[in-house]
Amino acid sequence: MQVTAYLIPALFIFVLCYSLAKRHNAYQSFAEGASQALNLIFKVFPYLLTVMIAVEIFRQTGVSAGLAKLVSPALGVFGIPKELSELVLLRPLSGAGSLAILDNIYSVHGTDTYIGKCASVIYGSSETIFYVATIYFTGTKIKKLRYAIPLSLLATFVGVIVGCWMVRLL
Repeated sequence: MQVTAYLIPALFIFVLCYSLAKRHNAYQSFAEGASQALNLIFKVFPYLLTVMIAVEIFRQTGVSAGLAKLVSPALGVFGIPKELSELVLLRPLSGAGSLAILDNIYSVHGTDTYIGKCASVIYGSSETIFYVATIYFTGTKIKKLRYAIPLSLLATFVGVIVGCWMVRLL
């Protein structure tokens, strides 16, 4: 058995012993944390549902595929293959939707091709920005997103470009 199999139980025992040593009521703290988590779920759910529905409409109507065709020449300038355009557009919006596109890319182009490797790098090194922003900013008192989403999108785009360049070099 590997050491990692003991990591979670060891962490659990450590926290329990630490709370006993500090004379904290671990059970009550856990129950309060669970209660706060439920409140957060009820607060976040409408926003999360809205994002999920919007992404599904975006994909099912074909708007994402059309938009991908439209921006693929611009992405090509940065060295991103046109076959990855829809993945680049959808990844910041949806994990499940982009996973379906990734699976399609693997089926059509294979996993060991340049396109397949770039798709893997794009999927593995980027995040569903709007989903994370929905969860994070709903759970905090921050109401003005200001530069958070534009900078996240820019960083993701730069990561996609650098990732595709690195795949080409390796």
